[in-house]
Amino acid sequence: MTFAEIETLIGTLLPKSARSSRAWWSNRSKGALQATAWMNSGYLAAEVDLQAEQVIFRKPSHHYHIERIGDTVLWNSELIKALRQHMGLSQAEFAARLGVRQQTISEWETHAYTPRLTTSKFLTLVAEQVGFHYGEADS
Repeated sequence: MTFAEIETLIGTLLPKSARSSRAWWSNRSKGALQATAWMNSGYLAAEVDLQAEQVIFRKPSHHYHIERIGDTVLWNSELIKALRQHMGLSQAEFAARLGVRQQTISEWETHAYTPRLTTSKFLTLVAEQVGFHYGEADS
């Protein structure tokens, strides 16, 4: 969708920051009315090309690649980010909920490293508590 199409759809011009800052298009759940609007509609801004003034919105997947050791789900970057977004939390808020640093959440979500087995078990419990369903692992 082009920026011009978005402006037509919403009936107003986008702010200058939408044309110059990739952060304007982030899918943050706090403090960004525009992100709240598309996320509440079930979409995420998936790709942004500021030069071409285009953004691609996608519905998030609800089926994830699940790996296990025995009956323990090994939480990967995709699952962790999806759980955090399901909970409507920023990385800092999610970190506080889990008792880890915000940097830890960032490193998990960017594949820098993966949670330990005990943390994966804890993430599974958190997911169950908040009703996060991630496919075949819910059996």
